[in-house]
Amino acid sequence: MELKEELSKYREIIDTELAKYLTKEKCPEQILNEAMEYSLMAGGKRIRPILMLKVYQLFREEIEKVMSYACAMEMIHNFSLIHDDLPGIDDDDFRHGKLTNHKKYNEATAILAGDGLLNLAYGTMTRDLIDTNNMEEQKNKIKAINEIITATQRMIAGEYVDTEYEGKAISSDYLEYMHKNKTGALFIASARSAAILANANEAELEKITKYAEIIGLTFQIKDDILSAVGDENILGKQVGNDAERGKCTYVTKYGLEKAKKMLEELTKEAVEIAETYEEKGEFLKELAIYIKIRNK
Repeated sequence: MELKEELSKYREIIDTELAKYLTKEKCPEQILNEAMEYSLMAGGKRIRPILMLKVYQLFREEIEKVMSYACAMEMIHNFSLIHDDLPGIDDDDFRHGKLTNHKKYNEATAILAGDGLLNLAYGTMTRDLIDTNNMEEQKNKIKAINEIITATQRMIAGEYVDTEYEGKAISSDYLEYMHKNKTGALFIASARSAAILANANEAELEKITKYAEIIGLTFQIKDDILSAVGDENILGKQVGNDAERGKCTYVTKYGLEKAKKMLEELTKEAVEIAETYEEKGEFLKELAIYIKIRNK
């Protein structure tokens, strides 16, 4: 199956599952529920939950056993996007070609919608844990939940560094630290939690962690490149904002050509790791390449 077809197939699976968690009935907080749905179902790439499902399939076939955690990961990611777009952080007007949450509703509703998605994610995972009777599975699920919660905290830390150092000189080490946390943490947690849920051994866990670290970084570098020279009509958001706001990115720090070279070299490393899984790693290989060549 072609990568685009496979991504589309898994996006549909994720979207169907996510829809089950939405609250539709009339209630005093109905607008808040609509705001949560607005961002969660806005048409994102679903890369993190798909990564989780595909890593799980390296070791086990029954993806329904990891589905709650994949949905939770997407909820957490969308919580981060809503808050990232807020006036106090990036102050963006568009996301996925649509008004950002605070522009569609208002700032207070957007903040609470993000909070709601974060807590819905934790509830989704813990409900699955409560329904688990097997002791070994329980232990692995607790470990996976801890991975995801820790990664969420690291993502928030990375976002803080990004906002705190806006307009200031930043070292290469801080730049890597910022993005390893802000962007990379959820990629790493997606892969690690899936491997843990599949009861993978320590050697496999270490290998898949390295792969996820690399594609988390390449995803950010590619984002920085697109933010500098991408097509606004394709991206669905403004281009050039990073430089205007004085944000330190891989492009502003190293220049466009060096950023592209770094992206190329890191992608090659990720592909080499994916190839060690032979046929089962084909999706991971194609995903690494897709992240490098994507246009949005």
